[in-house]
Amino acid sequence: MTTTALLFSLAILFFSLAQGLHHPSCDAAEQGSTLKSNDKARLLYLSSLVAGRSIVPLASARAVVQNPTYIVKAKIGTPAQTLLMAVDTSNDAAWVPCTGCVGCSSTTYNSAKSSTFKPLKCGAPQCGQVPNPSCGGATCGFNLTYGNSAVTATLVQDNITLATDSIHSYTFGCVQKTTGSSFPAQRSAGGLYRSIFSYCLPSYKSVGFTGSLRLGPNSQPVRIKTTQLLKNPRRSSFYYVNLMAIRVGRRVVNIPPSAFAFDPNTGAGTVFDSGTVFTSLVKPAYTAVRDEVRRRMGNATVSSLGGFDTCYSVPINVPTITFMFSGMNVTLPQDNFIIRSSASTISCLAMAARRRQRELRLNVIASFQQQNHRILIDVPNSKLGVAREPCS
Repeated sequence: MTTTALLFSLAILFFSLAQGLHHPSCDAAEQGSTLKSNDKARLLYLSSLVAGRSIVPLASARAVVQNPTYIVKAKIGTPAQTLLMAVDTSNDAAWVPCTGCVGCSSTTYNSAKSSTFKPLKCGAPQCGQVPNPSCGGATCGFNLTYGNSAVTATLVQDNITLATDSIHSYTFGCVQKTTGSSFPAQRSAGGLYRSIFSYCLPSYKSVGFTGSLRLGPNSQPVRIKTTQLLKNPRRSSFYYVNLMAIRVGRRVVNIPPSAFAFDPNTGAGTVFDSGTVFTSLVKPAYTAVRDEVRRRMGNATVSSLGGFDTCYSVPINVPTITFMFSGMNVTLPQDNFIIRSSASTISCLAMAARRRQRELRLNVIASFQQQNHRILIDVPNSKLGVAREPCS
C-alpha cells in the first residue's frame, strides 16, 4: 500500500453476497436509526490504482447485502473472481476475506485459484506501512482492531479489474480471521487517474446499480461548484472543507465559528465521508439546526425515535437546509435531511450531534445528505465539488 501513491484515497469494503451488516426488515425511520448506530463500525480505503478514465456503476447495498453503505463490483485474480465492494472515502487499510478465513462468510476470495496471486515477504516496503506488522514466518502479516472488530491478515498482491480498468499487483490484506462486523479494503489512485474522482450516490432505497463512480479527469462534469480542500497531514485520508455556516430555510442559524474551525493539529473541522450514513455535527451546530427546525414546526408535538431526537407525525415544514462552504453553497431538499417511516406517518431530522463532549470536534457530511448529488474530489487542484444529479 505504497504511501507515495496515496494522492487521493477511495476506500472500498469487499463483501461476499452472503455477508453484510444485517439490518432486520423494519420501517425506514427505525432502520435509519439502526444504520446510524453502525456508522462508527467502518474503516476502509483504496491503495494503488492506474488508468485515465473509468465509469463504474454504483448501487445502494441495502437491497443487495442488507448493508448501509454503497457498493461497486470488482474482479480480483486470474481467472477473475467477482466481489462486491463498499465505497468509502475515508480510511486507509485494504482487506479482503480469503478462503479459510475464520469468522468470514462462505463466499470469499480464493487465492489458490489465481495464477497472479503473490504473497509479500517481510522485507517488502509495504510491510512497514500496515498496522501492527508481524513477521513470524516468511510472509508479512498484520492485525488490527477497530471498534468491536478485529482482523488478522497476511499482506498479498493480485490483479484487480474495476469497470474496464485492469490494475496489476494490487496490494491488500488477505484476511485469515475476523471478529466483529466489518471487513475493510484499500486502494489509492494516482497515475492516469491523476488523483481525480467523483461519485453519485443513489437513494439508499434504490434497487440496482443506478449511481456511478467516475475515475480520472476525463470523466468529470464541466460545470460544478467547488470549495477548497484543506490539507491535514495527520489525517491525509480525510477530505476536509471549510464549512462556514448553515441555513435552515432562509435563516442562517446562530452557530459559533469555533464549531467549524479547522485545526490540523487536533483534526477538528468538517469532512465529506461516504462511509458514514447520517451527518453528525458538533453539539453547538446541531443544536442550532435542530432548534430552528423545531421552531418552524411551532406547536407540533416532537418525539424521538432511536437515535433521532426530532421526529413528527405530521409533515415537517422545512423546505431546505443549506450548508454554506467557502465559495460554495449546497442546498439540500427534504429527501436529503428528512427520513420517513414506511410503516407510519413519522418523519425525523436525519442528522445527529456528536455524542461525547470530549470527542474530536469533527463535523461529518455523510452519505444520506450526499444522495443524488455528484461529489467531485480533485486533489491536484485542492477542490471538492458538489452538484445536484439525480441518480436513483
